Amino acid sequence: MGLDMLGVGDMALRKATAIAASILMVLVFIRLNGDIHAFIHAVKAGEDATFAFGPPSLSEEEKRELYNRIVAEAETRYIEPIDARIDRVWRAIPGYNGLAVDIERTYEEALKAPRIEPIPFRYKEIEPQIGLKDLGAQPIYRGNPNKRMVSFMINVAWGNEYLDPILETLARENVKATFFLDGSWLKKNVDMAKKIVDAGHELSNHAYSHPDMKNLSRSDQYTQIARTEQLLKEQLGIENRWFAPPSGSYNGATVQIAKEQGLQTVLWTIDTVDWMKPSAESIVRKIDAKLEPGALILMHPTASSRDALAGMIASAKAKGYFIGTVRETLSSERTPAVVEGGDGF
Repeated sequence: MGLDMLGVGDMALRKATAIAASILMVLVFIRLNGDIHAFIHAVKAGEDATFAFGPPSLSEEEKRELYNRIVAEAETRYIEPIDARIDRVWRAIPGYNGLAVDIERTYEEALKAPRIEPIPFRYKEIEPQIGLKDLGAQPIYRGNPNKRMVSFMINVAWGNEYLDPILETLARENVKATFFLDGSWLKKNVDMAKKIVDAGHELSNHAYSHPDMKNLSRSDQYTQIARTEQLLKEQLGIENRWFAPPSGSYNGATVQIAKEQGLQTVLWTIDTVDWMKPSAESIVRKIDAKLEPGALILMHPTASSRDALAGMIASAKAKGYFIGTVRETLSSERTPAVVEGGDGF
């Protein structure tokens, strides 16, 4: 008698478990598919109700309706690209990519998505018709004001004792900078330069012997840039794009000569003036007050900038800026964050 009761209890338990599993399957199906009607129809028809979970197939009419909705919504989400231009004060200003819905990719993703979910909009960038290189030989002081990215440009001709702590701060904060190297320094410090490269930073040209470029002959200007460019290629394997004239000294010939060597001349938006040995606190306050989209922040490997760097980075991050290399900031590419999503269908 006891065994019979035990068997009955065991059967009841198994039945209850099966019922619970069936209910769970229905709930999961509803969550994933948003449509229980197909499940009920299958049960009534005596068909196998064990579904491969995923979005239900849409009819051809529903597919057309979905596609048309995406096309209509794409028009409202389109952002026009901005051409590079020459500004009276800032000279060459990079362009900024526009943004358009990738209709075909969005449609493909939407067909795979549960019907109760928003349309998963996907985007593609649209390059401007006019880029920096189309502006001719022009100096560059900043990135596009619509791009919330800033850069640290670190001019190196001396100050080896501060480079390691600067690199440590950049690594800790996960920030990449652009180091403009004096050629005579690079020739004597190839190992340190390789260390900077290995840390993922961008290296560029800062002439050979820190001259006053605008007071040099054309041939001497060419040699100053070419010698350092040769070192960057031969010693570090770098295909460089930028030239930063020492002390910001240049003339029209400087910019043209750099362009002849495939380089664009870059200056700065904000100067730490760290060579005057200001306090770290005053540098941070200055940068915080002057930060703006596209800012190129000039610094050197000095004690002042070593001590101010973490604060400058914190200020930029607190204001919602991305921090990238000069190449990244001056490119027309949009900043990384793009919100994707939309209405359900």
